[in-house]
Amino acid sequence: MSEAYADIMLDGNIMIKNLSEGSVNTEYIISDIKTDDPELKNFLFSLGCYEGEKVKIISRLAGNLVISVKNARYSIGSDLAEVIII
Repeated sequence: MSEAYADIMLDGNIMIKNLSEGSVNTEYIISDIKTDDPELKNFLFSLGCYEGEKVKIISRLAGNLVISVKNARYSIGSDLAEVIII
């Protein structure tokens, strides 16, 4: 069982969490972008962050996450990471 799958399944129940709760060097699949802000959703879409896309947390630096999406790296704040549901 992969680490990402283990994070999703806990005692047979689906555990929903956001990207800020993810682990470094683990690849996740984005299940939803949870925001009512269309500008924020469009911004994340422009980075390649949308439902079904793979995202990997590369590192954590000063409260920010360095992520990899579609072979590109971005540094995002915890506010953005919290709306990305994995």
